[in-house]
Amino acid sequence: MRRESLLKKHEGVVKSTGGGVVLKQSLYSIVTAFVFVILCSASTVWGHGRVSLEEDNCVRQIGNNMVHLNTYQPQYDQAGHYCTEIPAAGDTYLVVDLIDPALRNMPVSMKVFRGEEKGGEAIVQVKADYHPDGVINGIGKLDKGLYSVMVTAEGVPPLNYYYQLRVEMVDYGKLVRTWAGPAVAILFLGWLMYKLVQSGRLRSWFKSQDD
Repeated sequence: MRRESLLKKHEGVVKSTGGGVVLKQSLYSIVTAFVFVILCSASTVWGHGRVSLEEDNCVRQIGNNMVHLNTYQPQYDQAGHYCTEIPAAGDTYLVVDLIDPALRNMPVSMKVFRGEEKGGEAIVQVKADYHPDGVINGIGKLDKGLYSVMVTAEGVPPLNYYYQLRVEMVDYGKLVRTWAGPAVAILFLGWLMYKLVQSGRLRSWFKSQDD
């Protein structure tokens, strides 16, 4: 009888320990996946990330010809660079890279207009010229609001690359789309934790740890 009692007790300990290990592994997997989703989303929000040119939202493409826009505000952040979402009003440096060599063999101009219109008085203007180094630079003082950038390569036919800048503005639509994934992950994690608590396995595991 004593032997049988000891065997049953041993089996109970093994089951309890095994359940605890499984529970720990499950919780670890859930938390790891959740953190991974958050980090990926944060990378998308705060930087371009390591993406191909075709997926880079700073690139505009017409046929096989591509240009890339970067904006800088070294008076606020010397290392920071942006694309179309500019965090603060003030002096803004615009740098356009002519990715395809063919664009370096034709006159290219750049204009920045206030608002969503692509015409009107230009706030920043770089006249059409050849850029053998493949880089166009411009600087202008941009107040809070919307701006349009037009890069024109005077080929046959002309190639017009369009950007819309948002200065010191929040794109709520983009914000919602960006954080939709983490929000779903949080809800899913909460649902799993709720199921674990309801099943009693979590309470049993904590109780076994106390014993």
